[in-house]
Amino acid sequence: MMKDKIVLVTGANGGLGSHVTKAFLATGATVAGTSRKIQQAEFAGSNFAAIPAEISSLKTAQTLVNEVVDRFGRLDVLAHTVGGFAGGQSIAATDDSTFLQMFNINLYATFHLLRAAVPALRKSGQGRIIAIGSRAALEPGANVGAYSASKAAMVSLIKTVALENSDAGIAAAVLLPGTIDTPANRKSMPNADFSKWVQPANIAALMVFLAGEAGKEMNGAVIPVYGSV
Repeated sequence: MMKDKIVLVTGANGGLGSHVTKAFLATGATVAGTSRKIQQAEFAGSNFAAIPAEISSLKTAQTLVNEVVDRFGRLDVLAHTVGGFAGGQSIAATDDSTFLQMFNINLYATFHLLRAAVPALRKSGQGRIIAIGSRAALEPGANVGAYSASKAAMVSLIKTVALENSDAGIAAAVLLPGTIDTPANRKSMPNADFSKWVQPANIAALMVFLAGEAGKEMNGAVIPVYGSV
């Protein structure tokens, strides 16, 4: 069902993004994979295109989307996996730079990307937007205030886009994973019980499901993916 789809995966070679990229490639979709540093050789198959890019501004995000549309004629799916984390300090102890960093990575980058991609997705007639949020967006914890706030704002952004573009056949959803079982997370939390963490391959499979026909029934969905709790 995805064979003729053009999918843009952000953070395509990251701890989660690499699983998402492989999952979409396995469906036969054409995948434009982007990150700051990505190479064609990182993923096998003629239906993969590596596009190094930034999404830190509207200009760079628009350049990325333009390149995808110029190369493939359209854009059908935006799978947005880029995000950042900072924690360890209370709200009172959090400095301006940390707070701004979280909003730049988790909110503003999403905002820029949506502004660039939505017009192309509307032309598809059945566009899909699937973004990765965080459990902390709905269940904030102590000492992760900047991160939680940025992810909560991101959820609001995706839900708003879902409302604004359903008339063009777009469906947007956001997944809220708990701790994802990636090499980086294992390194930063070596004493954790990894068996309770969310498997990235399962998140990728859910994103592929939402990108398909059934995804149109889940417009505006905010989906918890908490792992073994």
